[in-house]
Amino acid sequence: MLVLRPMGFSTSAPVASTREPLHVCVVGSGPAGFYTAEKMLKGHEGAQVDIIDRLPTPFGLVRSGVAPDHPETKIVVNQFSRVAANAHCSFFGNVTLGSDVSLSELRKTYDIVVLAYGAESDRSFGIPGEDLRGIHSAREFVWWYNGHPDMCNLAPDLKNTDSAVVLGQGNVALDVARILLRCTTELASTDIAGYALDALRSSTIRKVFLVGRRGPVQAACTAKELREILGIFLLQSLKNVHVCIKEADLVTSPADKEEMRNSRIKRRVYELLSKAATVHQEKSNDDRKELHFVFFRKPTRFLPSEDGTTVGAVELEKTHLKDDGVTGKQVAVGTCEFEDLKCGLVLKSIGYKSLPIEGLPFDKYRGVVPNLRGRILSNESETATVEPGLYVVGWLKRGPTGIVATNLHCAEETVASILEDEKKGVLVASSDSKRQGRRGLLEILEQKNTRYVPFHDWEKIDSKEKTAGQLKNKPREKITAWDELLKIAKEG
Repeated sequence: MLVLRPMGFSTSAPVASTREPLHVCVVGSGPAGFYTAEKMLKGHEGAQVDIIDRLPTPFGLVRSGVAPDHPETKIVVNQFSRVAANAHCSFFGNVTLGSDVSLSELRKTYDIVVLAYGAESDRSFGIPGEDLRGIHSAREFVWWYNGHPDMCNLAPDLKNTDSAVVLGQGNVALDVARILLRCTTELASTDIAGYALDALRSSTIRKVFLVGRRGPVQAACTAKELREILGIFLLQSLKNVHVCIKEADLVTSPADKEEMRNSRIKRRVYELLSKAATVHQEKSNDDRKELHFVFFRKPTRFLPSEDGTTVGAVELEKTHLKDDGVTGKQVAVGTCEFEDLKCGLVLKSIGYKSLPIEGLPFDKYRGVVPNLRGRILSNESETATVEPGLYVVGWLKRGPTGIVATNLHCAEETVASILEDEKKGVLVASSDSKRQGRRGLLEILEQKNTRYVPFHDWEKIDSKEKTAGQLKNKPREKITAWDELLKIAKEG
């Protein structure tokens, strides 16, 4: 059985390099990637860090995942920009792992390779009708309204229905529901993509249903996000939305009460939902849009509309909670009672999914790379060995959970493992296989005729977006097409 000595995560004292420089490649420029680069630069005086990303724009989900009406969360890009400005750090945008450069090539070129490319796919239900038009993942919808170049042509139909169903009740589900219902006058002063704002202005959607398999005690969202969308207490941005919660769904069992005793977050979420049910019953207004929290329901199939190709309803099975008999966790069990919920748009918010690449050990069931405190393992077995010089961080390491700041602790753990391995000398290459680092990467990209985007070319895009945004009283007007991004990066 593989056992490694636990250690603290502190990387405040730089480690003297045993060999200059220490070539590090971080794959992915989201929060996990930039936090890793920052901690490596602070923790090892000889570190030369290169960050590669398949997009020409850095910052990952801070740019394409954080909701446009949450600008305070995006301030972290200032910190990441300072990391990129470090003389020992370089950014290579528009470089795709697997096609422009292979994992094998990176491992031969760098002393350390840290995979931080996150989760760019989605979990699916695997039920009939899932391929109907009008059904999208929440990730696709989020990327669409945030101007991700992969989703700028998604064009969800918001004009031919008054109802949307969001399957899931986590923070991402709340985000997409809030964007669908929020006043577009308020969204107009955010960095939302221009085409998305236009589509939302002409949207006919008046009702959004947030559907969860279990009850309000088990809702996966945080109190902060829930408080915002409910419009309770200080945040009244959705006061034009009537929140609908059935009182019968708020009845708790002894097991529910036990869960709330053991979790302050669950207790707080339940209290907010209970208060919202009372407040919004007292202040009903027929002119308002509607946000429905639907509990104890799971989708069993998607039903087509009259045209046969577009979703027209979701068939839901009523559920009840039952102890799983192993961990004591309450799970949703079907009751064989069904109902149809009519809609013209469905957003599946049941989890992001990471994708494997050639040469990388991967746990397909959990959607993560097997690892021990960031050290990548050859497999999940007890006899697994450590892949020398290969590390993982972020969602690819732990699954798609947590907030932006969660990646800081995650990066500290991985970097602590790297520094421990460096101190033990396990990263030292033989004299005849000395790594070339950045020089080697540039040679590979030149051989493959890959036009990478350095950070100073990203700054051209950044400047262009901010200038265009000023004309519309927005922080920026995002450039959303691949060709235009690359053209501006090249020409300025």
